Amino acid sequence: MFAANATSCPSGAHVGNKSDEEFYDVPVGADSMFRVLKRYQNLKSIGSGAQGFVCSAYDVILKQNVAIKKLSKPFQNATHAKRAYREFCIMNLVNHKNIISLLNAFTPQKTVDEFIDVYLVMELMDANLCQVIQMELDHERISYLLYQMLCGIKHLHSAGIIHRDLKPSNIVVKSDCTLKILDFGLARTAGTNFSMTPYVVTRYYRSPEIILAMGYSDNADIWSVGCIFGEMLRGTVVFQGADHIDQWNKIIEQLGTPSTEFMNRLLPTVRNYVANRPRYPGYEIERLFPDILFPADSRQGQLTAASARDLLSKMLVIDPQLRITVEEALNHPYIRVWYDDSEVNAPAPNVYDHSVDEQEHTIEEWKQLIFEEVTRYEQQMMVATLEQLNQQRDLTDEQRN
Repeated sequence: MFAANATSCPSGAHVGNKSDEEFYDVPVGADSMFRVLKRYQNLKSIGSGAQGFVCSAYDVILKQNVAIKKLSKPFQNATHAKRAYREFCIMNLVNHKNIISLLNAFTPQKTVDEFIDVYLVMELMDANLCQVIQMELDHERISYLLYQMLCGIKHLHSAGIIHRDLKPSNIVVKSDCTLKILDFGLARTAGTNFSMTPYVVTRYYRSPEIILAMGYSDNADIWSVGCIFGEMLRGTVVFQGADHIDQWNKIIEQLGTPSTEFMNRLLPTVRNYVANRPRYPGYEIERLFPDILFPADSRQGQLTAASARDLLSKMLVIDPQLRITVEEALNHPYIRVWYDDSEVNAPAPNVYDHSVDEQEHTIEEWKQLIFEEVTRYEQQMMVATLEQLNQQRDLTDEQRN
């Protein structure tokens, strides 16, 4: 699969056949060990979650700080394996300034029989949105963060990809307010014949159509953005349900019981349950998000509480057919102040081929598929790394002369 003769390469950049000398072990946290290429130094744990452990590191070839994510037990069951495959393929496919970039991917194992670990190397950011939400944000920052979320989402949707798991912990920022979306293990292709499962997205940011098993369209992501928007204003989760059923209750208590026309589109069993719930009139958006929650007007009166509230009211709409679209949101006065066509309409990626992950595979079959994808990527990176090293060598020679 690789060239028969391994090329000597400094700092553990993987080129040619793998050898144990290219990797080294680093303990991370109390019970995790990273086995990484020697090009990555000074590893420090920066977080962990259901999808894996993440470390910061310094890449001696790119000469920059990076984040390294070790996928957590990607082959313990078919669901984890499918998520690992999907996340890697989507990260390798998309290319937009508001979506986290895949800088490298590798496995220290040489054969599919040994294959147990996948490492994804990404840009290193300063914080996730959970930390930012606790700060006092002015209209410029709130509006600009939302604009970037919408640009990233639009890029995903242009490839037929619905993120499905947008939440503050899956959105990362830098101190200059630049924002990127990450974690695509639960992303799904639009228009496929698929019924949402209740655990697909984090409960608090889950759209009504997902909760009620109606299927979904790409503006399911808009509901999630609306929940995040509201949380930036309140400083607390907007719809904090204790379980799947209570989540629906929290939504209708604030927004009101939806129309009969909406109810008629539900599955009979779901419709019976929803119809038998107490009816709620809901509250006006001004009461849910009063002026006191908003910062002072800014941008010469372009960014105001009234404009922000108007956008929020169009995002937090129970009926997805009446909810604002990504394109409409990007053209809303509260967002349009940042409009840059090169960001909004960046070249679309290739449409994601969902034919593999729509099929049922055994764990061993998923393992084979992921191993093939990762080793194919390693081969591509082998060429790119050699080019980088040669450029650095030429530059050093020029400086010496």
